[in-house]
Amino acid sequence: MKNDTVSGAEALVEMLAANGVQYIFGLCGDTSLPFYDALHRLDHGMQHVLARDERSAGYMAEAYAKVSGKVGVCEGPSGGGATYLLPGLVEANESSVPVLGITSDVPVTSRDRYPLTELDQQRLYGPLTKWNGTADLPSQIPSLVRHAFRSMTTGRSGATHLCMPYDVQKQSLEASSIWAQPGHDRAPAYRSVPAREEIELAAELLRNARSPVLICGGGVLASEGTAELAALAEILQAPVCTTVTGKGTIADSHKLAAGVVGANGGTLETRAVVQAADLVMFIGCRAGSTTTENWRVPSREVPIVHLDIDPAVIGANYLVSAALVGDAKASLAELCRILARHHAPEGGASRNRASEARNAKRKRLADLSVGDDKPIRPEAILSALNRTSPAETIVVADPGTPCPYVSCYFEIRQAGRYFLTNRAHGALGYSLSAAIGAWYARPDSKVVAIMGDGSFGFTAGELETVARLRIPLVIIVLANSTFGWIKASQKAGYDERYFSVDFSQTDHARIAEAYAIEAHKIVHPADLEIRMRAAFEADHPVLLDIATQPLQEAAAPVSQWMG
Repeated sequence: MKNDTVSGAEALVEMLAANGVQYIFGLCGDTSLPFYDALHRLDHGMQHVLARDERSAGYMAEAYAKVSGKVGVCEGPSGGGATYLLPGLVEANESSVPVLGITSDVPVTSRDRYPLTELDQQRLYGPLTKWNGTADLPSQIPSLVRHAFRSMTTGRSGATHLCMPYDVQKQSLEASSIWAQPGHDRAPAYRSVPAREEIELAAELLRNARSPVLICGGGVLASEGTAELAALAEILQAPVCTTVTGKGTIADSHKLAAGVVGANGGTLETRAVVQAADLVMFIGCRAGSTTTENWRVPSREVPIVHLDIDPAVIGANYLVSAALVGDAKASLAELCRILARHHAPEGGASRNRASEARNAKRKRLADLSVGDDKPIRPEAILSALNRTSPAETIVVADPGTPCPYVSCYFEIRQAGRYFLTNRAHGALGYSLSAAIGAWYARPDSKVVAIMGDGSFGFTAGELETVARLRIPLVIIVLANSTFGWIKASQKAGYDERYFSVDFSQTDHARIAEAYAIEAHKIVHPADLEIRMRAAFEADHPVLLDIATQPLQEAAAPVSQWMG
């Protein structure tokens, strides 16, 4: 540092840079002016990505963190900006993703005097984040930032929030207090393994099981434990099922990959794989309602081994025979080391069940993809996506119509984080913003944002961001003029009493063209492959507006509609 003192805003910038931050996703406001001025003046090496909505900035940071493994950073101003930033932080916190949200605020000296945009941010963010702090004095800023990064990257990852009052950003502090702890820039900062006796117990249970099944969540991906997971599956010859957010923990082509299990993207065949198990091991997942079809599959009678970094989720939904609290990668490696001392079971029947589930899913996709049906079936869109997308394509799906189809049918050809969706809270309007964040994390990969036209209405403004920054996304809109998931649920559970779920048809291609984005309207199945292939080959963003079969008329892989 050249100077002995720095301003609070300068200290914040220097602390972010010291913690290895490369990108800040955000939106400007009056109370953020000192921070923006410091970003402009200082030589820090970070890039600010201007979003058009604070919600979008939050989703960008969340997806960036998921794909990169580093901390995602988003920011917004006081008042409305502080409320709009929340959805992304809530999603990140519930999904165990390390995201720091920074909001500016009214001056400390203006509190309780009715200034414009006053809001008790400390109370608002407290219950919704892993850690939450407000800088009342400039000298607190370095310590608060260190606390935020430590909280995000140790133990169970999650979101943190830092509130920066306007006057604190302009006041001075000693520059010598600016330093960062190495390793706190990504999660997990430290790896832990369960107690030896618990690992030995789990190994014994797995060794004695004749038909074990592994159900893997996003924790395996977050810990970069895919190789260790594959090794364990091969030692046990156990089928691997995944949660929606765990898709990618094993390549879909692997002989033991059974596919996504549960109420969203699971099939009757993957359900049967779990039902045939005489032991289930949950790895890096919470055994929540979607994965277990409201805790019906697996049944309560099946012995459970549960491995997770968060001790609070173990035993929350199932009686556990062996509890393993630890990092997925390190813990699986230790478990493999113990199991490798013994002969592996043959596992032919288990292998066959995984293969049967995989083949049944592929046959269903192939059968439903053929023909000239209009509107176009979602299966035809996924089939074309599988044929045309490069191996390292990242697909980001909104909830609603896209999620069950992509989670079930999109083929991930190598293990890793190649599929993103927001399953914690399922807010519409996620995929376009998240695709931007994913691209910044992995710019050499093609990134696809796939959404329904309901979600498009939430996020259309970010097309300007995509165009301005020339981010070469492939944007797919499944257009059927309805909030499809709700309408399909009204059909399945409410005798087709459709109420307030349909809206007027929109020409999404023309909207994209107004933002100077290449766009094509697709109404014939025969045009799908050629348009998709060209979109993947382009070095600029392309939007495909596809007239799609409504979800209530489709054969969606959703258990409550399949029986």
